Amino acid sequence: MTQQQSHTITPHLTVNDAASAIEFYKKAFAAEEKYRMLTPDKQKIMHAELQIGNSIIFLNDEFPECELSAKTLNASPVAIHLQIDDADLWFNRALKAGAKTIMPLENAFWGDRYGRVVDPFGHHWSISSHVEDLSNEEIQRRAALEFAS
Repeated sequence: MTQQQSHTITPHLTVNDAASAIEFYKKAFAAEEKYRMLTPDKQKIMHAELQIGNSIIFLNDEFPECELSAKTLNASPVAIHLQIDDADLWFNRALKAGAKTIMPLENAFWGDRYGRVVDPFGHHWSISSHVEDLSNEEIQRRAALEFAS
């Protein structure tokens, strides 16, 4: 494993075809591969570490006897959130790399430019840039209007 300091929480993804996932994350989110450990037969990735911005993400291949991927399960109850400087750039790059839109990118009522994609491996990503400072009261007012329609 790398010597880089992880944050308190580090996402750890199980994917079907980790090598392809690493290449996708490089294209979609400018990930930098920091570490890769293969199984003894060199057929699967047991552990990999990628850096996206200032954060680390772990990932490994699916091992059906103990770990299934979101793609195999056909569901992902978790979204990985990217808080970045240019949501449009990151969102469009993810789509170009092969992600699909779940929620179009838009200026959201809470003051962020926000959208969601699903990657080819079944994992959900929210992409957000802060665009407007709002009070809690203004966010609540806008939320009420948003949900009333």
